Amino acid sequence: MLADEQAIAGVCERCSTTVTQRELEQWFFKITHYAQRLLSNLDRLDWSEKVKVQRNWISRSEGLQFQLDIAESQLQIAVFTTLPETIFGMTYVVLAPEHPLVDQIVTEEYREAIATYKQQASRQSEFARATHQSKTGQFTGAYAIHPLTQERIPIWIADYVLSSYGTGAVMAVPAHDDRDFEFAKNMGLPIRQVVIPASESSKAPQLDTAFTEHGTLIDSGRFTGLACADAAGQIIDWFEQQGLGDRTVQYRLRDWLISRQRYWGPPIPIVYCDTCGTVPVPEDQLPVHLPQTEDWLPKGTGTSPLSQIDSFVNTSCPCCGGAARRETDVSDNFLDSAWYFLRYPSSDRDDVPFDPQITAKWLPVNMYIGGAEHSVLHLLYSRFITMVLHDLGYIEFEEPFERFRAHGLLTKDGAKMSKSKGNVVNPDQYIEEYGADTLRTYLMFLGPYHQGGDFSDRGIAGFRRFLNRVWQLTLRHRDCLESSSPDLDSQRRLHQKINKVSEDIQALKYNTAISALMEYLNALQSKPSLCEVELKSYLLMLAPFAPHLTEELWHQIGESFSIHQQSFPHANPEFLIPEQVKIAVQINGRTRTTVLLSPSANQEEAIAVARQTEAIQRYFENKEIRRVVYVPGRILNLVT
Repeated sequence: MLADEQAIAGVCERCSTTVTQRELEQWFFKITHYAQRLLSNLDRLDWSEKVKVQRNWISRSEGLQFQLDIAESQLQIAVFTTLPETIFGMTYVVLAPEHPLVDQIVTEEYREAIATYKQQASRQSEFARATHQSKTGQFTGAYAIHPLTQERIPIWIADYVLSSYGTGAVMAVPAHDDRDFEFAKNMGLPIRQVVIPASESSKAPQLDTAFTEHGTLIDSGRFTGLACADAAGQIIDWFEQQGLGDRTVQYRLRDWLISRQRYWGPPIPIVYCDTCGTVPVPEDQLPVHLPQTEDWLPKGTGTSPLSQIDSFVNTSCPCCGGAARRETDVSDNFLDSAWYFLRYPSSDRDDVPFDPQITAKWLPVNMYIGGAEHSVLHLLYSRFITMVLHDLGYIEFEEPFERFRAHGLLTKDGAKMSKSKGNVVNPDQYIEEYGADTLRTYLMFLGPYHQGGDFSDRGIAGFRRFLNRVWQLTLRHRDCLESSSPDLDSQRRLHQKINKVSEDIQALKYNTAISALMEYLNALQSKPSLCEVELKSYLLMLAPFAPHLTEELWHQIGESFSIHQQSFPHANPEFLIPEQVKIAVQINGRTRTTVLLSPSANQEEAIAVARQTEAIQRYFENKEIRRVVYVPGRILNLVT
């Protein structure tokens, strides 16, 4: 069995097998209790936005939950809607086929048809039911009573309604919901418009599609004429005053199913006793070990292979000592990966999962870089587990990863790499031919880290030549490096490169950092001599990209092991200020030319330089400057 998050587009996220639904008794974690915290904390987390798709998965909905009486019955249907203002447009009610009330309300006339339809719906995954275009259903023969008009509303079942969302029941308003509109058209059900555009008259036009925008209410009793937002609040107030409903918040997030019916995995530590009931395995008997077996493959029966091993299943109750049975499900692998980062710093401890003092020193994780494919899997579960452990007092933080950056995807000659296409890049052959540093540097140059890039055999050769030029430059100057400071221009160029590479590395813009280093190499190669600080700084900046080469060259210039234990060079702010900046010169608001000025130039100096520019001198003929707008370093506007 899979958790809801592991069914991607209706198939298993690992093996792509179509997912079907079964009724089983299994174990869940109550992640829904943390839905709002998991949602709210995303606003303050420094994560890539593509990973914050968790918002859509958790998905908070605010609305009205109320009870619908069933005609000729004492039964009621709980209904949730995010559009209470459309309630006067309700013309039928739809239940999910598996809704528990279906078998109680169906009339004898429709019982057989309902049973057939439910069986058909059970063969489909929730994804298929939610996304297929053709809407089908079956009338139950029962009616609900509209709480405001007392009208009898027919009750249907339809596969487009899911039991896992909301209450599994929908007040169908076909005039203002696309799915309800299509269903009503297919089944010949009435479509009653109760919201019109605010700019139109009070008469509803003929609808070709559902009107799903905000507007003004019509044919809605005392609420007619109100704007949707106002009507929604007043209708909810009325339901609460009458004791018929409540303001409610619901989430798309479902509880985390951790049971798996397979052999591999930690057995869920539970024992079932006819006398004592469900009993946790005592801590001094943990962990429960998997039994040795040669028959560990699933049988397709929906039960774990462990259930076939009597020596494992049959045990004694930890409470009364009587005969008992072990739980044969094992836990989800994502349950392990949800806390592995807590274990890493304490991996030498075998008496506790994690040491509190070491954990407080090293965690939470400062930066996590990974793929976006686990946005609603590992990255959601680990946040939940961390919050639980925090609330229980075991750790001091409630979010595991302060920053998360999603990496991009590498392609090969424009195509996604796959075994079936035979275009998977094996790094071994490139390391053998070009060296690890060449491959590493090339991969980081391919494109912005969050986007990825295209791998080409032609491109990698250029990086072999680049690193070879670094090697030749170092060997040429290693014995004649000047200990004095470089000239002013060289210092300015050096510190600007240090600043550029430092900022780009911090921002994961490795490709532009490497580009800056290639550009700087050209400048160093053109110099007849190098100062020690220039070459050392260059090797230190290159070290994160080509660690092996720079380690060797560090040794070649007489420095002690290791370059990776040195401080990264720091840019001197004094050398980051440009000598001159280009500003636009405008005459009466229109740009006529640009001039170079010192960043500290005042208004009088700027005007003087502008007046000497041939391109605008003609604009001053027989005219005087009436007003000046000067923004240093950006613009000079002269109003004549």
